[in-house]
This record gives sequence, structure tokens and C-alpha cells, in this order.
Amino acid sequence: MNKQLKVAVIGGDGTGPEVVAEGVKVLSEVAKLENIDLQLTPFDIGGERYLKTGVLISDEEIAELRNFPSILLGAVGHPDVKPGVLEQGLLLRLRFEFDQYINLRPVKLFPGVETPLANKKPEDLDFVVVRENTEDMYVGTGGWMKKGTPDEVATQVAIYTRKGCERCIRWAFEYARKRNNPKGKMVTLVAKTNVLSYGHDLWWRTFQEVGQEYPDIKLDYNHVDACCMWMVKNPEYYDVIVTTNMFGDIITDLAGILQGGMGVAAGGNINPEPGGTSMFEPMGGSAPKYTGMGVINPIATISATAMLLEQAGFETAGARVMKAIQAVTGTKMKSMAAGKMGYSTSQVGDLVCENL
Repeated sequence: MNKQLKVAVIGGDGTGPEVVAEGVKVLSEVAKLENIDLQLTPFDIGGERYLKTGVLISDEEIAELRNFPSILLGAVGHPDVKPGVLEQGLLLRLRFEFDQYINLRPVKLFPGVETPLANKKPEDLDFVVVRENTEDMYVGTGGWMKKGTPDEVATQVAIYTRKGCERCIRWAFEYARKRNNPKGKMVTLVAKTNVLSYGHDLWWRTFQEVGQEYPDIKLDYNHVDACCMWMVKNPEYYDVIVTTNMFGDIITDLAGILQGGMGVAAGGNINPEPGGTSMFEPMGGSAPKYTGMGVINPIATISATAMLLEQAGFETAGARVMKAIQAVTGTKMKSMAAGKMGYSTSQVGDLVCENL
């Protein structure tokens, strides 16, 4: 019996449509193999349309996207659009409109992929970061006084709620149980409790209280600066990291480089509630200088489709895609860098399909 999977597809800007095409290719192939009724709907949303029409995303499009449990996004970022316009008006709006309160970032070193960490192997780099995705400074609370004068004052207020902290922390503990790390289940809270006395004290207290409900999981804590150090020195230490929106934004970029660069790093903006809409994407940008050249690495986008499948309940299909990706990186590709892979963008997608 077929199971239905509805996916909204947003290619976006620059090389986004190219990598999304490969993600769709792999998604379509694994759907056939796993007997999934896959329904793909493209949406023309991004910088090009904004420059032509002045519309980032309409209320009607938001309403239509609510009908999809999953969105596959290529990239957002156009050289002719002022920085921040697309990021705030499109990416942040989607996260907030759909209450995608979990940003999930798997940090996994694939076979054949180079890491800047000396003597570290794939088994040493395999953890996840669970980043709270709808609070902190990203809420946009603040303002100016006497803007543009020598006496200017600017404020940017970090907002934390008990509800926001608790649902993110609880999800991280549940995910640690699901991962069932053979080295031992552990959740590490990353914050800055010694300086950020109010909001991060709320995170700390919530973490301790929720953690009591999970006696099978070790509770751990790092200040964010120490985490950056230990992530480089001993990445094998970590299992599941849970952290705030701002700190998560920073440490996941560091983690992306450790796992081989943005060409392999994927992430999900997840609303885990029944009927929620989640969005999956590669962590790299739109890379406009490579547009149309067929040299950009699609592995991160294909990894995002594996995450999409897992979160949509098709875990066997997601695992199948991940296994195929690792076969290709481990035995075929020369490099993860654009133009140095030994294959074109579409050829890498073909290789993953062949290994499904």
C-alpha cells in the first residue's frame, strides 16, 4: 500500500535550483523503491522574483505551504538584494509562521570526506546539534534612539520563554533516546550561565528539571566558548547538544567545517507537532559565482532529503539515502569542493541514485 508524501519544492537563488534538482532526483528514485506516493509541488520564491515583483512571499503562498508537511529548500541569497532582506523576510518568516521551533543539525563525517581535524575518523565525528529556532535575539525585539547621531543608542533584546526552552530541551532528550548512542546517551546544554544571568538561568533550570524525567540519559553542560574548544579537540565526546538560537547559529557553522564543509552539511527546521510543516535545506549559501556551471556539490541537499524522509516517518527510505551518500563519498568523489568533485552536480546525483 502506497504512503503519501507531499513536498513543496523551493529552488531559491543562485545554485539552489541545481542542487534541489538532484535532491528531487534522489527523492523520486527512493520513493519508487520504497513504494511511496510522492507528490512534488514547485514554488517560485526567491531573490529573482523579489527583484521583479517586490514580493518576497505572499500570505496566499504561506497559506498554501501550510498544506505540506515538508518543504525542500535550495538556497536563499541574491547579490542584488540587500543582505538581511531575504533572510528575515523569507527564511525567518517561514520559521516563525510555521513555528519550526527545532533546528536540527546532524554533524557526521562521511567516508572519504576530509576534515581539518588531524587524525579524526568518521567514527569520531557523529553528533547532533538541537538549536532552539524561534526565540532569542531573532525575535527582532529592540530599537534605536537618536539613530545616525553621535548619541545613538541601539538595543537588541533576547527573548526566552519557559515554553520555548522546555519544548526544545524535551525534544533533544527524546532524540537522544532515539539515537541510542552505543557509547552512552548524553545531552549537553550549551549556554553561558556565568554571564547571561537571566535567560540562560531559565535554560539551566529547565534543563535540570526536564532531565530528571530521563534517568537513562546523562546530563552535561558546556559554556559556549568551551564547547567551541572541545568540539575541535574532542568531537567524539558529544552525542546530542541542545542550545539557544544565537549560540546554535554559531556553533553549527563550526561543526559544518569540521564535517568537511558546507557542501555536505544539511539541516532541518522542524515543527514536530501533528500537522506541522517542516523545512529542510543544505547549510551552504546560494554560491552565485557557480550558478549554471554544474560544479556545485549536491550532497548536502541530498542529505537534507534523507532528513526530510526520516522526519516524515519514512525512516527506512531516509536510511537508504544516507547509506547511498556514504557509498558515493567513500568510493567515488575526489573532493567535496565545487569543481573538484571529479563529477558534475548531476552526475553526483546519478551516482547516489545508482547506490540506493
